[in-house]
Amino acid sequence: METADAPAPAAWRNLIVATVGFTLTFWAWDLIAPLGSDYHDRLGLTSVQQSLLVAVPVLVGSLGRVPVGALTDRYGARRMFPLVSALTVVPVLLLIPARDSYAATLAVGFLLGLAGTTFAIGVPLVNSWFPPARRGFALGVFGMGMGGVALSGYFTPRIAQRGEHLPFVVVAVALAVYAVLAALLLRDRPDRPMPAASLGQRLASAGRLRVTWELSALYAIGFGGIVAFGVYLPTYLKSGYGLTPTDAGTKAAGFALLTVVARPFGGWLADRVHPAVVTAGALGFVALLAIVQAFDPPLDPVGTVCLLCIAAGLGTASGSVFALVSQVTPQPQVGSVTGIVGAVGGLGGFVPPLVMGAVYSAKGSYSIGFMLLSDLALAGCVYAYVRMRTVRPSADAAGGVVGDAAGDAAGGGGVRVGGAEPGAPVRGGRD
Repeated sequence: METADAPAPAAWRNLIVATVGFTLTFWAWDLIAPLGSDYHDRLGLTSVQQSLLVAVPVLVGSLGRVPVGALTDRYGARRMFPLVSALTVVPVLLLIPARDSYAATLAVGFLLGLAGTTFAIGVPLVNSWFPPARRGFALGVFGMGMGGVALSGYFTPRIAQRGEHLPFVVVAVALAVYAVLAALLLRDRPDRPMPAASLGQRLASAGRLRVTWELSALYAIGFGGIVAFGVYLPTYLKSGYGLTPTDAGTKAAGFALLTVVARPFGGWLADRVHPAVVTAGALGFVALLAIVQAFDPPLDPVGTVCLLCIAAGLGTASGSVFALVSQVTPQPQVGSVTGIVGAVGGLGGFVPPLVMGAVYSAKGSYSIGFMLLSDLALAGCVYAYVRMRTVRPSADAAGGVVGDAAGDAAGGGGVRVGGAEPGAPVRGGRD
């Protein structure tokens, strides 16, 4: 039985199934990165070519979240999650015949980006099932699905040692099985509001909300940083510290695992403290540690501690940002706004690997890249603390009552900025 503070049993079932699906599709999304050194050696790639190879799925998956999120608003996660999971099987298997051609692998990587769109399917599903006071934690738990990157970093190279095609077969089978189970187990909330506007109108309405782009910028730093490290950290550890591909993949998996653990912590903390304050603190912490890492400290122990602390900060920031998204976004627009915010966040992970590869090729050092991360994190820290604390959810956004697309745009889409009485902080959606 569901009360104001206690989710229904179906909410937990949907959360678990969605998180498993998010994990598997993220593993598929990150299949190329752990094998990046193998592609580099076998195909004779430059640092920039290797960076592009691992970044293309990130770019496509990020942009694809925009239409997939809007389609989820219309058709629901019960249809979209099994469909996207099943379709992802195709590029995963195509990686087998494409492995000996850079152009072919790049093309398949483009298709593999589909796996990265499931984030925009799960967020509106989880958001609809959980009451406001629990959404931060629930979305953080769902966000743990990005642990698929850690699974990929750890298991993919080890499975490949038993057979060069085996990782792709294992992931393809897992996705196919999950698609069937998701079709049987996932349920959209019965009273889920159905948008009447067209896809283009809903995306335009979400795009007109100022808060959409503010949250997008913050998420680009937090989640974008996670994605960037996820796809490029094995290369960084191999080139910068001389680790073997297996050791680099293991340490990168540890980094990703910590971001997974930190994300629900960020959501849980945002249920109790203003999410903007949590975000500011986490990004400030990242800025400080990125400066230390820019000086190329020894990996054991200073470099390892710095990288793990950066992981914790980025994971916490990602969880708290989406706790804020769930507060200020009208329920029928959650998928559309999530698609845009998730897309920009993913794009935040597309650029750094290219920059890091180019800088290393030109200077033989990664210091400039870490200083840029520090600058961005510090800017996000200041903006979150100074500006985002003034954003207040309107009664419509808190209660899930939303007008049509035109009304949302004209009224700020359920977001009131700077108009709340002083001294009335938002605490984790306990409206």
